[in-house]
Amino acid sequence: MKIFTSAQIHELDRYTIENEPIPSLDLMERAAKALTQAITEMYSASMPVVVFAGPGNNGGDALAVARLMADKGYQVSVYLFNISGSLSPDCAANKQRIQENKRIQKFIEVIEEFNPPVLEANMLVIDGLFGSGLNKPLAGGFASLVKYINASPSQVVAIDVPSGLMTEDNTYNVRANIIRATHTLTLQQLKLSFLFAENQQFVGNLRVLDIRLSQEGMAKIEAPYTIVEENDVRQLMLSRSPFAHKGQMGNALLIAGSYCMAGAAVLAARACLRAGAGKVYVNSPKRNIPILQMSVPEAIIQKGNEETMFAEAVDTEDFNALGIGPGLGQSEQTAIALIAQLRRTQCPIVADADALNILANHRAWLQQLPQGIIMTPHPKELDRLDGHSADSYERLIKASKLAERLKGYIILKGHYTAICCPGGHILFNPTGNAGMATAGSGDVLTGIITALLARGYKHEEACIVGVYLHGLAGDMAAQELGEESLIASDIIKYLPRAFKRVQS
Repeated sequence: MKIFTSAQIHELDRYTIENEPIPSLDLMERAAKALTQAITEMYSASMPVVVFAGPGNNGGDALAVARLMADKGYQVSVYLFNISGSLSPDCAANKQRIQENKRIQKFIEVIEEFNPPVLEANMLVIDGLFGSGLNKPLAGGFASLVKYINASPSQVVAIDVPSGLMTEDNTYNVRANIIRATHTLTLQQLKLSFLFAENQQFVGNLRVLDIRLSQEGMAKIEAPYTIVEENDVRQLMLSRSPFAHKGQMGNALLIAGSYCMAGAAVLAARACLRAGAGKVYVNSPKRNIPILQMSVPEAIIQKGNEETMFAEAVDTEDFNALGIGPGLGQSEQTAIALIAQLRRTQCPIVADADALNILANHRAWLQQLPQGIIMTPHPKELDRLDGHSADSYERLIKASKLAERLKGYIILKGHYTAICCPGGHILFNPTGNAGMATAGSGDVLTGIITALLARGYKHEEACIVGVYLHGLAGDMAAQELGEESLIASDIIKYLPRAFKRVQS
């Protein structure tokens, strides 16, 4: 599923109008019908409705919704803000329709003075002030109105986008001047800003409404962002030959664990095995060997040269993929061994956890990383690597630029994990849940992606399939166990079910 920028959304509207073809006013009516259907499913006609409409097409949508709801027996009061004395043509047309509709309880066009209505707990506010075309923070009277709505106890439904929230970059927005919606009914496509954690307070419960914009137009527009869908993953899955043997299923090497951090190596190794690698080798310090041999009997253990830390790079000529970093520690001796390992390794690499923390402490080493490297930071790890970010959008752009600069892949972990590709495209993963915010979850992801690389998946394919299956296994675990009790081992336990579902 593509995610379009605000400019592309308007381009898609124009394409639909020109090629369906359909008059723009009729397309607005189609959207209004979908919005009205969704709102009336949630709220009964006993609840008074107050509609705030702006001067643009978002306001036109709101006016059309007000009229349709009045026709269904709702008590609707409408406030149209026309401060500049200029309405969009479709907004003006819907104003005329409102004025002709005798079922509208109250219609006020605000040109200068505005006396706001009393908003009570038993009322529904429909926010149609500003939509996806907004490109600067709200100020003046509109900012005051937003604050007034937010201070009220009323339920708020936002049309397309909560007023004041921009569709992409809100880094310099004034967050006090953004509608805090109870529900957001967005049209046709998710907006990029909806995927960021700090914006959930404004979006509330989100629902995407299909208003039948041109499928041909959507196919033609090249979107910078995509949300991965299960069918995309299914098409990438490799089949296993009935005559396969372990030597053909890939040799994976994990360099993980320091003294007292053997658990990270155990989790990564178990996940790597469950994700289908034919043979999994684990290189870990001497003191971890008994734990690993008892915990992961299927793995082949390489005993490190030191008792408590990774201190010397190893030969990777016989391996198809390397995963490095879980529980590794950050001593200077380990840091030197890490960069030596990264420089000499010829097979695909997944770098996570302490590998990233070491690189953050030695940023000049980033220039020495091999092309195609896959790095899996969470937000704080990315901030350490590339400097502090004010919000999720800025962090996403930094991750994307880092992927382009390194000619590698940055998997920025979160509710919608972002896979930043070296060509600039960003894919968002829809699976996963808050229960996966638990120690060891990242180690499991490292093991999964390392296994997929060893199996023969290309770098981008391994990222997409690995992140999706990791989240799906977490969702299946949460469905049975609940989010509160979810631990990293549960993700591994449900990984076979995730594979089975996608493959079938």
